[in-house]
Amino acid sequence: MDKHDKSMTAPPIVRVALDTPLRRLFDYLSDGQPVAVGCRVRVPFGRQALVGLVVALATESELPADKLRPVTAVLDEQPLLDEPLLNLLTWAAGYYHHPLGAVLASALPRLLREGEPARASELWFSATADGEAALASGALARAPKQRELLARLVAAGPLSALQLGEHLPRWRENLASLQQRGYADSRVLTTEDAPAAPTGTAATASGPPLSDDQQHALSALQDGLGRYGSFLLDGVTGSGKTEVYLRLIDTVLAQGHSALVLCPEIGLTPQLLARFRERFAVPLVALHSGLTDRERLQAWRSAASGRARIVIGTRSAVFVPLPALGVIVVDEEHDASFKQQEGGFRYSARDMAVVRAQRSAVPVLLGSATPSFESLHNVAAGRSQRLSLPRRAGAAEPPSLQLIDLRGHAVHRGFSMPLLQAMERHLAAGAQVLIFINRRGYAPTLLCSGCGWIAPCRHCDARLTIHQQQQRLSCHHCGADEPLPATCPRCGHGVRPLGHGTERVEETLAARFPGLPIARFDRDSVRDAADLEAAIARVNSGEARILIGTQMLTKGHHFPDVTLVGVLNADQSLFSTDFRAAERLAQTIVQVAGRAGRAGRAGEVLVQTEFPQHPLLMCLLEDGYGGFARRALTEREAAGWPPYGRLALLRASGIKPQAALDFLSQARQLAGETPGVQLLGPVPAAMVRRAGRHHAQLLIESRERPLMQRFLQQWLPQVEQLEAGRALRWALDVDPLEVF
Repeated sequence: MDKHDKSMTAPPIVRVALDTPLRRLFDYLSDGQPVAVGCRVRVPFGRQALVGLVVALATESELPADKLRPVTAVLDEQPLLDEPLLNLLTWAAGYYHHPLGAVLASALPRLLREGEPARASELWFSATADGEAALASGALARAPKQRELLARLVAAGPLSALQLGEHLPRWRENLASLQQRGYADSRVLTTEDAPAAPTGTAATASGPPLSDDQQHALSALQDGLGRYGSFLLDGVTGSGKTEVYLRLIDTVLAQGHSALVLCPEIGLTPQLLARFRERFAVPLVALHSGLTDRERLQAWRSAASGRARIVIGTRSAVFVPLPALGVIVVDEEHDASFKQQEGGFRYSARDMAVVRAQRSAVPVLLGSATPSFESLHNVAAGRSQRLSLPRRAGAAEPPSLQLIDLRGHAVHRGFSMPLLQAMERHLAAGAQVLIFINRRGYAPTLLCSGCGWIAPCRHCDARLTIHQQQQRLSCHHCGADEPLPATCPRCGHGVRPLGHGTERVEETLAARFPGLPIARFDRDSVRDAADLEAAIARVNSGEARILIGTQMLTKGHHFPDVTLVGVLNADQSLFSTDFRAAERLAQTIVQVAGRAGRAGRAGEVLVQTEFPQHPLLMCLLEDGYGGFARRALTEREAAGWPPYGRLALLRASGIKPQAALDFLSQARQLAGETPGVQLLGPVPAAMVRRAGRHHAQLLIESRERPLMQRFLQQWLPQVEQLEAGRALRWALDVDPLEVF
């Protein structure tokens, strides 16, 4: 660092954002220590020592000089967050009305928040000359894992521990063996000394030929590079959206820039990583909650240093620093997982990606087979350009969709005879079958057939779910867990399961199709990325013939031998009070239907329902998702619901039943009458008692975003002063996805 650099010569006062609930900055004396905006500092805070981020430098403070305490230590020589990213996070704190210190903290790995160095030395590994000779001579023929590791080191070394871990999960013991033989060695390199990321084009394969629609979309996207533009890639399932992503990113890399790719869940990350590694030789990293704190820090360092040219991650990856950012891709942009809905900083990663692209002057590409209504509205308003992929790639045809009227057919443990007969037909033809039921566990209810007792959660207004294999009852809302009783605890009569979950469906199909292997995809059977990869490998190898799963199966998976999809519980959301329920149900049906017939074999989708004349199902059947969306958007516009209006939700919970409602009533009184802004409630939440707390909410709505923002800016400081709020938990959710 240049000691004479004026940007690092601190004025006497630094303004620091700390991870506290307080919506303010804290002034400290720099004591002459060089510091820049975007650097971390360690400061005294009460009796604690906290790590915060410098967001401003000043020569004066509102506090007297003798009240200011000095910075204990400056932790960074250079800013962790550059000016555009810091400005984005500051804007986000204002838009979502969340403390800036907490917002900045959410953008950093936990170890950085605790003071770990942002730039540190790492071990890098490479093959020795003896190792190269051994590989060429075939000396490791009986040690295939060691040979694979050595081949990777020869082809791409030196490689860091993070890079090796991404490709070879159990590399350490094999590397130790290679080092003992003298075939590999290691050295410590600093961030600055580490091998630079390759520049220029890096594609290792050209990929399949593009259709005319794909080529048109790619050309439009390539023409938009170098400036901001929002694009919606609206492509039916199996239309080749990922191939468009890959071709676009190849162009971005060839121009010397990097790419950020967001996907909704950890479950999709391994598949995307595999696709990208097949195509690109440049370093890339994954960022998601499945990483350890140390792995997350290493991935962040790799991205921030510019070594990683591609970052693939879930929601929080939208805030990772990336030098020379060239494009942002949001895959499955409609997915609710992009919105942080519980606790802390409640932001939409999709929306943040759009704002970040705008502030970084790069294009953002939103991809989906079932675009969100917000994205469709932005296209209609001219804020985004729609690129369409209306046909499946190759020779694949869209699957046929039919409704099975449960009122006219015998049903055995959740399965109608037409669905069972269709399964027999497809399985006999050597194909695979996918059964979708969005309910994990064995059954959602345990019922006493004597007195009518239903197993309740003691902490929530909810029923306990049966998990037969573990012989447990579990609450899927608060996590409460207890043994599965053999008899009714109230009258001693026998108890029986009511309803169906994935576990019971698996039991039913195992009895109906003995000898046919089944793969179950839910959070009980697939707990991490390794479990998911193993399950997908069983499907792709053809070992598993029947697939059963929840939402986990609807997103992005490519199973070429699946020719039949059965949907068991389509009626679950048809009569929900939530205005978004129909949109989510339509997206789920279309997405899961898209798993069928993705190769050359014809696909069939059967949806079981007791309401075959329901307008939503009829519209999907006759007009597809596009027709349904147009109709639903017309209804939304008439009602003033998003995307034609703006919502915010003030949620509160307390130990006492009335406490949250009383607090929200006081908050409403503070609002008074504001033209253009309407407050609805307060009312008890849809599930009043959850995890031992009583929940309530107050809905704020406005037709205009500026009106909503001005109101919240003036109102929230008053709400924070309410005495009743200090004994509660409360939070504001701007643009909530779940309202009722």
